[in-house]
Amino acid sequence: MSFKPLLSVRNLETQFRSQHGFVKAVNNISFDLMAGETVAIVGESGSGKSVTSLSLMQLINDPPGKITGGSAILQSKKFGEVDLLKLPEKQMEKLRGSEISMIFQEPMTSLNPVYTCGRQVMEVLQLHENLSRKEAEARTLALFQQVQLPRPEKMLKAYPHEISGGQKQRVMIAMAMACEPSVLIADEPTTALDVTVQKHILELLNELRERKGTSIIFITHDLGVVAEIADRVLVMYKGNLVEQGTVLDIFTKPQHPYTKALLACRPKINTFQAVLPTVSDFMEVLPSGEIVEKPFVEDTSLPVVVNNYLDTMAELKRKQAMQQSTNPLVKVDDLRVHFPIKKNFFGKVKEYVRAVDGVNFEIFPGETVGLVGESGCGKTTLGRTLLRLVEPTSGRIIFNDVDIAGLSQEALRKSRKNFQMVFQDPYASLNPMLTVGETIMEPMKVHNILKNGKERREKVNELLETVGLTAAHFDRYPHEFSGGQRQRISIARALALSPKCIICDESVSALDVSVQAQVLNLLNKLKREMGITYLFITHDLSVAKYMSDRIFVMNQGRIIESGTPEQIFNQPQNDYTRALIQAIPKGDVEDIRKRLKA
Repeated sequence: MSFKPLLSVRNLETQFRSQHGFVKAVNNISFDLMAGETVAIVGESGSGKSVTSLSLMQLINDPPGKITGGSAILQSKKFGEVDLLKLPEKQMEKLRGSEISMIFQEPMTSLNPVYTCGRQVMEVLQLHENLSRKEAEARTLALFQQVQLPRPEKMLKAYPHEISGGQKQRVMIAMAMACEPSVLIADEPTTALDVTVQKHILELLNELRERKGTSIIFITHDLGVVAEIADRVLVMYKGNLVEQGTVLDIFTKPQHPYTKALLACRPKINTFQAVLPTVSDFMEVLPSGEIVEKPFVEDTSLPVVVNNYLDTMAELKRKQAMQQSTNPLVKVDDLRVHFPIKKNFFGKVKEYVRAVDGVNFEIFPGETVGLVGESGCGKTTLGRTLLRLVEPTSGRIIFNDVDIAGLSQEALRKSRKNFQMVFQDPYASLNPMLTVGETIMEPMKVHNILKNGKERREKVNELLETVGLTAAHFDRYPHEFSGGQRQRISIARALALSPKCIICDESVSALDVSVQAQVLNLLNKLKREMGITYLFITHDLSVAKYMSDRIFVMNQGRIIESGTPEQIFNQPQNDYTRALIQAIPKGDVEDIRKRLKA
């Protein structure tokens, strides 16, 4: 490694104009990036991670945003030593994509909807590498194969709306890697990806770094991923750089309470936790902005605190005995959902996608069942079919001794009072025209819950308190809340009808680790206090293990394995399950040491 940094950032400041004046999104931060090094920037939403990267790329729109100070000196192959923050736009255009490239967090908004995926990657190669169309197409095809896009030849001609979120992210990664840049900025590049694809992408980025000496700025809130890829770590909180150090120092000797909180919030694969800690357990922010560390005391007030594997097995036997004396709340019998994809000249269907293909299972009252698998395995379709938001092709769905699959629309509407859903994207599932109070009250009106508006309002205020909000939030709109708060509102809406069962579809996948911990703790609290039954759909196996009494593993429309978390993780029977578990970034200190020695 050269002793001279490839990129040297000093005193970077970026601010945004708001209704209340100017807000410093990045406040006087400095760091270096050496050739061939991976620096991870971690922190929650609003910490300034993405704004830092957009500032380096000169992609902050003025107004409302403006870079107000600092420098970012890059050792450029084309122009020598340049300051990225002061480079004229024409020169910056020549650097973007060729010497400094970026994988954006939101692939749907970053890809042009009127061009095919192949054309968008080819455009980068033709612009910066002067390749012919045929050469650019061949290179793009190779890149699509590298990032493990299925049917890469078809993907060349596919438009962004025709592929999944994870596939769009892989197209973005291929585009950013196309010209093998000196600096690659990866902004949450694996958040929407399954663990196996995530593992491959991390290996691909490491390979690019080792083979071409590419330096990587890796932005994430997942410290498990940081342990897999980073050499050094920068921790940001509310625009400030609160701590930086080697990845080993950060994991073994964190100094700042915020860093300690981030490390503690994520569910652990190898240990049992009764309650997940949150940032507020480690620190308090005074009105002056000063951060005061709090001594962390683990909550041991729960009726069952699992200390070891033997305790877990004793609890398991108790639950199994309880189930044998109880009728299942949900019983699914040979459920199938087939979507037609090809018809002949006369309109007869010739080919189907078997999204759900002969599924059988039972869920008992008061139980949490985790449903895990990769994108496209059929888990979300299965969850929606249980509520008949997707119509089944065949099979039975017995809920509370009634076959939902055979109900009329009117009877189905009434049955949904007891069977609710928390959707993956809380912003998309909340009506932006209704206040939070009206949103939660609406299903109560539909099902004639309580006598009048006054009683319903009181019930809504009670629900807001239950999910950790306040009555003062009643008249606010969804856009005035953070992602975690919006998910709490969705949970309050699901609770409004006092359901017996709630389906949680990737309900924490888009949340920061601390907010995720708050929501998971809330769901468990509601389960204990109200006896709610959950079907918890997720691709995050560490979250599934923390939440679930039993886990179902789904692949290609079928449940291929089921058991307790201990059985699934300690004695997996299926190769697919083993591959999922092996791909989980564990964030263990010993794994970090082995990686650094290799």
